[in-house]
Amino acid sequence: MSSIINWKGILESLLFAAGDEGLSLKQICNVLEIELFQAEEILHQLQEEYDQEYRGITLVQIAGTFQLATKKEHAEYLKKLVESPSNSSLSQAGLETLAIVAYKQPITRAEIEEIRGVKTERPIQTLVSKGLIREVGRAEGTGRAILYGTTREFLDYFGLKDLKELPPLSESLSDEDEMQDADLFFEKFQETFETTPANKIDE
Repeated sequence: MSSIINWKGILESLLFAAGDEGLSLKQICNVLEIELFQAEEILHQLQEEYDQEYRGITLVQIAGTFQLATKKEHAEYLKKLVESPSNSSLSQAGLETLAIVAYKQPITRAEIEEIRGVKTERPIQTLVSKGLIREVGRAEGTGRAILYGTTREFLDYFGLKDLKELPPLSESLSDEDEMQDADLFFEKFQETFETTPANKIDE
């Protein structure tokens, strides 16, 4: 690896460009054309620099990828920047829909509406626009309905490493009871995240 190449600067640019999608170790190795141990060393060096008190960003690992993020100690100022008069939290309909998708994915809109008992087009659009859910495929059969699932941003927002960290639901409960438990889980997390810098999503 040539000593004149600014590997840290290049990787920093790549991480910035990748944004919330982040980069996996494999992607970093492929783009920089380096070995795994070299990529890990560059990441380690970057992290050491970001750990300095005067730096405003840090390097985090979420859902198997590395990405740049702001430091929690600057949350007070970041909150002032992004605050708006409108409600920044998800609506009850949004939380209910998100809970259903998280636990039942992949799932169609019709299946979500069957569980909720009401139309769900608008909550789905809101969740998609916020990057919390996305289209993950098409159902078999007539119409080939869109299947929805959660995103990496969903894991980031709720502080989960993967879907296995979702609290288990009792197998003896009905769909309605299960979703009530799931709603309570997401409501609790949302209340927590509304008072921490992790809340990056506007209504």
